[in-house]
Amino acid sequence: MHNELTQMDIQKMQEEIEYRVTVLRPKIVEDVATARAFGDLSENYEYKAAKQELRKCDSRLRYLRNMIRTAKVIPTDTRADVAGLYDKIAVYFEEDQEEEVIELVTTIRQNAMKGLISKESPLGKAVLGRRVGDRAEVKLEDGDSYFVTIRRIEKGQDDGSLPINRF
Repeated sequence: MHNELTQMDIQKMQEEIEYRVTVLRPKIVEDVATARAFGDLSENYEYKAAKQELRKCDSRLRYLRNMIRTAKVIPTDTRADVAGLYDKIAVYFEEDQEEEVIELVTTIRQNAMKGLISKESPLGKAVLGRRVGDRAEVKLEDGDSYFVTIRRIEKGQDDGSLPINRF
């Protein structure tokens, strides 16, 4: 399976890897050694907490490296009249009679609470590649669906300001 990422996604992940390897992990290893010096490890909370932080850091490094290793680099540029990555799209939800502005992003940058919708989500799949005035059916995993209409498209670009997701 490939992760569809932009060149900027990969660059931001490489920057995080560099930071974790050169700054964060050495500090955590030092914290583990300091906590170990406190004595009895069976009742040493500082040691357990430091080891847990080290495991979290190593897990994040494995995740980022795997994402990069399996990445398929995708372009971010689209035609001026077509909804693409990093575009702000005014979507009218017919059922609710409400309009919402979303921004299409890659999965690693999604944050639905901030209107950053993954291109792989049901809504993202429905509007990606559409034009102003198009009516799209959003198909949900449970078999339900609803319709949206594209009202406006404001072209955007990946300037690197959107952070990659943490876990």
